[in-house]
Amino acid sequence: MMYRLKKEKEYNYLEAGEGTPIIVLHGLMGGLSNFNAVSDFFSTKSYKIIIPELPIYTMSLLKTNVKSFAKYLHDFIEFKGFNDVILLGNSLGGHIGLYHTKLYPEKVKALIITGSSGLYESAMGGGYTKRSDYEVIKKKAQEVFYDPEVATKEIVDEVYETVNDRNKLIKTLAIAKSAIRHNMAKDLPNMNTPTCIIWGKNDNVTPPEVAEEFNELLPDSDLYWIDKCGHAAMMEHPDEFNEVMHEWLNKRGF
Repeated sequence: MMYRLKKEKEYNYLEAGEGTPIIVLHGLMGGLSNFNAVSDFFSTKSYKIIIPELPIYTMSLLKTNVKSFAKYLHDFIEFKGFNDVILLGNSLGGHIGLYHTKLYPEKVKALIITGSSGLYESAMGGGYTKRSDYEVIKKKAQEVFYDPEVATKEIVDEVYETVNDRNKLIKTLAIAKSAIRHNMAKDLPNMNTPTCIIWGKNDNVTPPEVAEEFNELLPDSDLYWIDKCGHAAMMEHPDEFNEVMHEWLNKRGF
């Protein structure tokens, strides 16, 4: 399904369906379209799917960090008038979701993370010294997935454009540093929000042991694996991802 971007105040977002709000948080290089399959599925299952465009490249450099994005998310939730939300985040989006939940636990009734940063960030923002070489960037984009074919020309072009835009590259590196600074290992044991962890067994960006560590540190979490799958399970195995998430939400009564 095609979704039209809504523009209200300083917020741009996609919205579909009616019911319990699920706010979807994209990653550093991730477009809103990465979650089309999630939107199509859950918007017909009594959920309202909202995907805000995170201000990754539009905030001032001083505010280009995980904490500012978490506060931006809080302001967006207030703007929409939601009280009890479910957050779903991939990669940096997972980290923002976790940090927001740490700051505003009363606003979040459930959290779903996939390929999330927050414990292990060595792959974020690195390796762009040959950023003008299209083939190098293509290979990096393909490495995000188990099946390199998932990295379409459109995806590769978008990453190439981002890393060759000086302003965006500077902010990408600032976010990578911020992700390391905002490591959540000490916070997680105090976060009691029910959390569903869905992870690709072949994730090269945030390896499987990261998922295991999240599961050990979070007091109320369930861990699910998707086989032959890299860093973006909702793109690479959309049907399986939706099934796992839906089953978990039902099991937990959300």
